[in-house]
Amino acid sequence: MIKDAGYPADPWCVRESTLDLELLAQAESVFALSNGHIGLRGNLDEGEPHGIPGSYLAGYYEKRPLPYAENSYANPESSQSIVNVTNGKLIRLLVDDEPFDVRYGKLLSHERVLDLRAGTLTRVAEWESPAGKRVRVKTVRLVSFKQRAIAAIQYEVTALDNDVRVVVQSELVANEEVPAQSDDPREAAAMEQPLDAVDQTTNEYGVTLVHRTKRSGLTMAAAMGHFFDSPQETETHVAPDWARTTAVATLEAGQCLRMEKILGYGWSASRSTQALRDQVAGAVSAARLNGFEGLCQQQREYLDEFWNDADVEIDGDDEIQQAVRFGLFHILQAGARAEGRGIAAKGLTGPGYDGHTFWDSEAFVLPVLMYTRPDAAAHALRWRHSTLNLAKQRAQMLGFRGAAFPWRTIHGEECSGYWPAGTAAVHATADIANAVDRYTRITGDESVEIEGGIELLTEAARFWMSIGHFGHDEKWHVSGVTGPDEYTALVDDNTYTNLAAGHALLAAVRAVNRHPDVAGKLGIPADEVERWRAAGSAVFVPYDAKLGVHEQNAGFTMLPEWDFEASRDMYPLMLHAPYFDIYRKQVIKQADLELAMVLFDSWFDAETMARNVDYYERRTVRDSSLSAGVQAVICARVGHLDLAYDYAYEAAVIDLRDLHNNSSDGLHVASLAGAWIALVAGFGGMRDTGGTLCFDPQLPSAINRLSFALRWHGKRLRVEIQPEQVIYTLEDGEGSTIDLRHAGEEITVRVGQSTARPLTKRVARLPRPQQPPGREPPSRSSHNARKPLAK
Repeated sequence: MIKDAGYPADPWCVRESTLDLELLAQAESVFALSNGHIGLRGNLDEGEPHGIPGSYLAGYYEKRPLPYAENSYANPESSQSIVNVTNGKLIRLLVDDEPFDVRYGKLLSHERVLDLRAGTLTRVAEWESPAGKRVRVKTVRLVSFKQRAIAAIQYEVTALDNDVRVVVQSELVANEEVPAQSDDPREAAAMEQPLDAVDQTTNEYGVTLVHRTKRSGLTMAAAMGHFFDSPQETETHVAPDWARTTAVATLEAGQCLRMEKILGYGWSASRSTQALRDQVAGAVSAARLNGFEGLCQQQREYLDEFWNDADVEIDGDDEIQQAVRFGLFHILQAGARAEGRGIAAKGLTGPGYDGHTFWDSEAFVLPVLMYTRPDAAAHALRWRHSTLNLAKQRAQMLGFRGAAFPWRTIHGEECSGYWPAGTAAVHATADIANAVDRYTRITGDESVEIEGGIELLTEAARFWMSIGHFGHDEKWHVSGVTGPDEYTALVDDNTYTNLAAGHALLAAVRAVNRHPDVAGKLGIPADEVERWRAAGSAVFVPYDAKLGVHEQNAGFTMLPEWDFEASRDMYPLMLHAPYFDIYRKQVIKQADLELAMVLFDSWFDAETMARNVDYYERRTVRDSSLSAGVQAVICARVGHLDLAYDYAYEAAVIDLRDLHNNSSDGLHVASLAGAWIALVAGFGGMRDTGGTLCFDPQLPSAINRLSFALRWHGKRLRVEIQPEQVIYTLEDGEGSTIDLRHAGEEITVRVGQSTARPLTKRVARLPRPQQPPGREPPSRSSHNARKPLAK
């Protein structure tokens, strides 16, 4: 998309200067607005044409059957799918009885701009009706970060050269028709018209519709209120599944009709219809007092604070500069106001993955939020704790102690019917536990740990103790699991899983020792904690001494090689080759051993790390969007800086360029987070594993300067990497200091002062590795080499 002239690179916005109907669905994802509670796809205001209509509420789902050719014990009986809730975006326009539709008449110009600092989507279109009447339509849309339940639209129609009569129809529509997300008619039927009408209310301030899902029994309410600038006539009509407010005006040439539309959304599994109805109506009434301009001001203030804490500046590459800010904006949108709900893999930008939350929320997205918006990360972790009882039930069903968290879910139950991943990818439980530990380490805030985190860590530790075992070698092993690489399933001693489990066990030990009073209330005996310590300190990490590399899992390097040349045009492999064959060969869907080296780097020395990268790069096909960001970090650490930059670019533009051909159903939020991680942990060389913030920066040839801000224990630190030096500045916290390490040197940075250190250049130990044929990352660095600095 963005490579075309219609999508120029701009550092603070995404601009679409022409409307391509073939790219509608992709653009709807790119231009989606959300605050973590409400999500509105970037559909055209008039609703048609569209790719995928979409309005979503975090955590609001409908149950649907999971059909099996052959059922077996412990298979989930049903899944959960995000629901397209009542659409409040719809605003239809008639110009002298002709409907404004970009497919008819003449579309003279059309531009949409997603403003990353204002948090708004602006659309301006000039259109000539079939009868020759010309109008300009301008809309500004936002989903409020400050007022969680509120979205708003300012709609203006201007007569350009003739007097015209205009009719503006503002609507709420439930159960609108959407494309089927599954070819199975049983699943499609379950999601057809999922909402039952419960209540419709209208008053002088607006309209509220209340609906309930047929199977999950969740109740939602949507309300709308309006302010019109001098229409000649208005009226409102209400039905069970729709409501419409109509304004009519005759405009002279140059005259404008303006409407402000305030939307309120809420849902609950337990509150009464009346309480929910009054809640959203009250939210709309409160927002009306602010007016649209007041909401815009609040939005800008919120984002000013966010960008002050989170911005990444890149000199030398305008496209990746735009892409990383675009990614940060959507990460914020995915989690800012989720508050008690999970962060889905596609955020609230589309129906992809059925709106499920996966382990990559904790492994990729939450670390970015911990450094930039820690309150959002805290809410996501508290949501995981709220699902602990369901995870304990799942573990019991599987025959284990403790808690087995789901691979994919919305409410907390396992929703994957593909058991080699859904059941066997047990590393998800360690990823969640380790995120609790990481949050405490990064923020210094122990409230999450105390208010449920210790209980979660305890039940995760009990799960690992019941699934792992000590072997005759006195090492602790985990058998029959699937690691992050879904092309290598049901293996023994997956390195990532073992290290993640060991880290989670030791994290539980540390948390219990920090808070013995909480441990006492939970009844955790000291001898049990000691067993956790023993297992976590003795995890087995498979190593092939002949090749001098760690094995992704025990025996991996002994598997037959995959014929990459023969499969050059067969990606993604899972759609062109049987899993039976994929599982038997050395072919990797996504970085697995490399992810272990990124997150648990203390287990790997520099020389072995370089050999590991050389070995696994040649076998990783990146059929997963999670891979490129990880490969960027590890390639930067071993000195392949330009290759790392190519991977960082891929992670950043995955949706702006639709690299996986599936951005139409929503953005890849974890990949966007991977781009930030690639820049900060890769080229910034940031580590936080030992409790001390460490940096060992390196710049690729493609950029002149990299600067980023992050929060550490409540303080904002800015790191500026130049070709010859690195500058650390502590920007807030009166009287504060931060102790950190720069390339192994311990330094103290004081508030209001900058500390500079030379940039030590490293040389890669091995030549740049090759990737499987046809799976090289986009070569960004080769045609964007660093320009000389101005003298």
